[in-house]
Amino acid sequence: MSFDLETFIESCLSSLKSENPARSVSELVTEVISDPEALIAVVGKPERAGITKLYVSESLTIANVVWAPKMTLLPHNHNMWAVIGVYEGREDNIFWRRVKDDTNVRIEAAGAKSLATGDTTVLGKSIIHSVTNPTSIFTGAIHVYDGNFFEKERSEWDPLDLEEKPYDVVKNLGLFEAENTILDLRKADSLTKAPFKNS
Repeated sequence: MSFDLETFIESCLSSLKSENPARSVSELVTEVISDPEALIAVVGKPERAGITKLYVSESLTIANVVWAPKMTLLPHNHNMWAVIGVYEGREDNIFWRRVKDDTNVRIEAAGAKSLATGDTTVLGKSIIHSVTNPTSIFTGAIHVYDGNFFEKERSEWDPLDLEEKPYDVVKNLGLFEAENTILDLRKADSLTKAPFKNS
């Protein structure tokens, strides 16, 4: 089975008109990640951390998200539903909830869910979560959002005091490239320390 990106985009857009758009999109994503080799042939093997835009409009965002080994993204929300399907690796989600009557709008841990290769999940509009790739390999996932992921106003929470603040898209996208820089430096360092062999 081959993966056709344009057909997938059209199917997701059509699903927005269904009675339960998130569920319909989840079924589409589940089908797509069931054949990771076909998907990777189009989006590429996960070898660099980043968020690649596959489709973006005011009503829908489809992205190929690649997490670096051991990478963590701090608590944040989306203010729109999301479907996540992992096609390589694993991602661990911690779910958070707002502390009732807290004047600083802090959060507390409320649950967790681990997604392995082939797993799909739907995140509701009000969900707050943080994400970790616990493995030593890159994790790749298809993310579909009910809106423009890159422009939607939403929140993130400080890792120390867990207080709410505006989500910084540029900063968070930069975290992926920072992970790549760290990995590149480690790779270069390991090469310089490799034993010299005489010919």
